[in-house]
Amino acid sequence: MEPQDTIEVFHGCVIQHGSYNDRIYLIKLASELSGTSPSALIQLAKERGYSKIFAKIPDCYAKMFFDAGFQLEARIPAFYSGAADALFLGFYLTEERAVEANPLQLEEFLKLALQKKTEQQSQQLEQGLVLRSCGPSDATALAQLYQQVFQSYPFPIHDPNYILETMQSHVDYFGIESHGQLIAASSAEMDLQASSVEMTDFATLPERRGHGFAQLLLAEMEGAMRLKGVVTAYTIARALSPGMNITFSKAGYYFGGRLKNNTNISGHIESMNVWHKALW
Repeated sequence: MEPQDTIEVFHGCVIQHGSYNDRIYLIKLASELSGTSPSALIQLAKERGYSKIFAKIPDCYAKMFFDAGFQLEARIPAFYSGAADALFLGFYLTEERAVEANPLQLEEFLKLALQKKTEQQSQQLEQGLVLRSCGPSDATALAQLYQQVFQSYPFPIHDPNYILETMQSHVDYFGIESHGQLIAASSAEMDLQASSVEMTDFATLPERRGHGFAQLLLAEMEGAMRLKGVVTAYTIARALSPGMNITFSKAGYYFGGRLKNNTNISGHIESMNVWHKALW
């Protein structure tokens, strides 16, 4: 995998940026927000030659971003502590980044996922497999699994040190094991201050797909997050992946919107679908 983008504090905000995703991702606003934040992000994007700014913000700050030219792409109700909505905004610095090459196909995949919403899930863990939470001793195995599954990824999950660091701070990892080998994995990236969690990093070895492992991992993570009192779960799934979108739709998640040409994953920049669910 190629070098990843940088995560740093910028004007008090937490951002990820770099040429890998060719964007700035505003992950978390500063606690004391100044009115210049949108313009400062735009200036940084212009200086670095990025083609998109992707921002996640509480809806009470929407006006200043809309006034600066940001567009609403997705919304998650009650994201922050079960109260304020989260808005996912896009700002495009090139026309090419703002235009999807395959919008009709993405709409068909979404329609298929939404049609599956009423289907019952009946997946069970196969005999001989173990579904469990992962610890520090699993970091290398997790990284190796992600290396085999993803040609590219927006965060450096191919690096055991990154997995260890996130595991010790705010991410719970889960895996399915067969005869001592991890064959599938996922993670729950928590923001306990906001009482929300991103269900992410789903990966299954190519030769072990088709057994509903993502459904089983998702159900396990939801149970673990409920025990921690987390209120809202969400995911940002590849819009080009019918399977993952169907998994979340069948699990009772609601579609929140699509992030156009947003993320470098599986070898190129793709659009992503936002799904959300209240855990209480």
